[in-house]
Amino acid sequence: MDSIKQQQPEKNYQDLQGAQAIEQLRAMVEAAPNGFFCTHEAGQRRLAARPMNVRKVDAAGNLWFLSSDDSLKNQELATDHEVELFFQSGKPGCFLHLCGMASVSRDKARIDELWEPVLANWFTGGKDDPRITVIKVSPTDGYYWDHKHGDLVAGVKMLIGAASGQTLDDTIEGRLRPH
Repeated sequence: MDSIKQQQPEKNYQDLQGAQAIEQLRAMVEAAPNGFFCTHEAGQRRLAARPMNVRKVDAAGNLWFLSSDDSLKNQELATDHEVELFFQSGKPGCFLHLCGMASVSRDKARIDELWEPVLANWFTGGKDDPRITVIKVSPTDGYYWDHKHGDLVAGVKMLIGAASGQTLDDTIEGRLRPH
């Protein structure tokens, strides 16, 4: 019985609020800025997911995106502002799920701030394309899975665990409440 107890990994839960939650979500999104942006299909509670690139995470923890005003996503946001975002880092075992409220604007200064020339692939009129909108997502809560001790330690523990047959779990997880 003692050997079974020794092999059971200890889960490390750490719920984060306020500045700590913002710091965690910012670090994870900056490491993996491409994720799934989910809206609710019109008149349904079913999620409609599409890949999106986060252009910026600000000091308040808001996530900023650029989108076309004629997209289905923008149409769905016009009637339901609740969104869910899902991210998976290139690091094994690192995931982030956020729930929040989205708002859409045509803030020219924000478009200028978020613009990069590669975006002309979607907005052929450049940063002055009249279809460009800015989506701001203010996260209300979320859940994260990350490494306690960084990538190197997590990788070494995984290798040692695989070679020895022991579970050397280095993950940490918990709820995020940015505001």
